[in-house]
Amino acid sequence: MSRPALPKQMRKVADKALLQRIQDGLELVEIALKKATEHTDPIAKVTARHLVDAGGKRIRPVLVLLASELGSTHNQDVIDAAVVVELTHLATLYHDDVMDEAPTRRGVATAHNIWGNSVAILTGDLLFARASQVVSRLGERALTLQADTFERLCLGQLHETVGPQPGEDAVAHYIRVLADKTGSLIAASAELGAMFSDAPHEYLEPLRKYGEKIGVAFQLIDDVIDIAEAGESGKTPGTDLRAGVPTLPVLLLREQAKTDPSAAELVAIIDSGLEEDAKLNEAVRLLREHPVAEAAYQEARRWALEAVEDLAPLPESPVKDALRNFAEAVVDRSN
Repeated sequence: MSRPALPKQMRKVADKALLQRIQDGLELVEIALKKATEHTDPIAKVTARHLVDAGGKRIRPVLVLLASELGSTHNQDVIDAAVVVELTHLATLYHDDVMDEAPTRRGVATAHNIWGNSVAILTGDLLFARASQVVSRLGERALTLQADTFERLCLGQLHETVGPQPGEDAVAHYIRVLADKTGSLIAASAELGAMFSDAPHEYLEPLRKYGEKIGVAFQLIDDVIDIAEAGESGKTPGTDLRAGVPTLPVLLLREQAKTDPSAAELVAIIDSGLEEDAKLNEAVRLLREHPVAEAAYQEARRWALEAVEDLAPLPESPVKDALRNFAEAVVDRSN
């Protein structure tokens, strides 16, 4: 098995001993993930491992491990908690890719493109079931947190699918979707890490708030990256724009278009269809150069800074420094 790499958000952590402990823990998580997605069923053993084997940043398990450093560090419960959050995340990806009709994920063909929608959806369900099996070993607190998080994940997807209700502010609706769809599971990751390392109980709420805001910031930066020049991520600029996926720059532009004719012109270009590459590239360039792009970046930065402020009750330590660095790296990333 190849050695799992720490996400780039950890590269500025100064405490090398801390980094090594996180790396060691991540290797245990990777082994446990492989074991958790083993199936005797000949179909499930292939489909359930599809995205596990494709790799990924493992941001959620890393946050579990990092938060556990506030207590007695990496016991087996911590490793199991990290497996639970990653299995849950992977399950949502199978479902999201079906709903978004995404052709690739993590550099490989999406499950629904290989086996069809029904198999992809059922594989996501299997992963949710396996996450429930693992979390059941951790007791009632973990079960409750996982159930509450799962509910928020579903509500976030539902609200994204339905869209804002009449009279509802579109940007506020969008932030709520991000908090539920992404922030809730990252918040649970940080909270579980502290919970199962016997960290002081008063750390749980600050870590929950921190994780949720990091999740929102992470997705807002994805919105900015979608209209940035091609970078390390390998993501084709304008992927979300072409697909009509709501992003903060476009939502801000639509708001401005109500009173600004130039913004209205750009909205008209976006809404006219961006199937042609030349037209897409021009729309991306215009949106990138528009003030809403910088406004979206600053909004992501604001959420990351507020996440750091939520860490105030935690004592100064290399772990707190690492959490700060993680938040800063989220908004400075290029992938």
